Amino acid sequence: MTKLRWGLLSTANINRRLIPAIRASARGELVAVASRQRETAESYATKWNIPHAFGSYEELLASDEVDVIYNPLPNHLHAEWSIRAMKAGKHVLCEKPMALTLAEVDAMIETAEKTGRVLAEAFMYRHHPQTKIVGEWVQNGRLGQITLVRATFNFAFRSRQNIRLVPEYGGGCLWDVGVYPVSFAQYVMGSSPTWVLGDQWLGDTGVDEDFAGQLHYQDGRMAQISSSFRTPFYTYAEVIGTEGRLYLNRPFVGVNDAERQLVFYPKDGTPEVIPVPEQELYLGEVEDMHAAILDGKPPYLTLAETRNHIRTVLALYESARTKQVVWLTDQEEA
Repeated sequence: MTKLRWGLLSTANINRRLIPAIRASARGELVAVASRQRETAESYATKWNIPHAFGSYEELLASDEVDVIYNPLPNHLHAEWSIRAMKAGKHVLCEKPMALTLAEVDAMIETAEKTGRVLAEAFMYRHHPQTKIVGEWVQNGRLGQITLVRATFNFAFRSRQNIRLVPEYGGGCLWDVGVYPVSFAQYVMGSSPTWVLGDQWLGDTGVDEDFAGQLHYQDGRMAQISSSFRTPFYTYAEVIGTEGRLYLNRPFVGVNDAERQLVFYPKDGTPEVIPVPEQELYLGEVEDMHAAILDGKPPYLTLAETRNHIRTVLALYESARTKQVVWLTDQEEA
């Protein structure tokens, strides 16, 4: 097999970002889309020039025309349909967050192991050259000892009629966009925190519409994350070390790639703009799936990392609910 055939599990709005990436990839092709209504699937397939349209998710999973599923369903359906897809013989790229409980994550990992299917969480920014440059700078010590990571992802709804505001669907700004700052902190620090402290503002539907968290790591390292559904679009990330800091004005999204900037502020001297090779934001995660399936390479974003970051998000929510520090390791170890 030289090309993998992709199917879209629903007509979710985020598909518009993945479709060009699949078509730009050397070893993938988009062949199918499914919806709960056949008319919706057929209309979508016509609009996006997709060969096959299915009137149910089950039909898509049963199709011999599809090798890989992209799962952009609402958060509470990620685990169920990813597991069903793998049991049907499909590889799965599942939109973040992969699941809402550790039990669901563990069931997904167990299914991937039993079926031999590739399962990966769709954190597209992790595959972008900019993020990898940050990782290299941290690893090679250019910033000295890392002391603090700060990251934010905010935006405001145009309409209150949004599934992100439904508690039963896994709504809330931390699950939706706050997971990006959490993921970034985990990536830079290379581990889960020892303890976390979270705070939130709940809107009228009962989900968090503002969330802020403090994450404490070994050796006195810290991270501060925040997210919001109530303020104009704003995102940034900053990695601070004893020898300087890196600042990212577009760490997670490509609103305008021409505006993306990575700047190094040394302990001594003038700031330096670090060149970043541009790449379509979603292409990296698609190509990584191809490499894992066709070449047998381990996915770049491991399932262990995914489990750790879901565990951290759950601890932040518990802390915000109980208004107490929540430990992720034994206090004696920390």
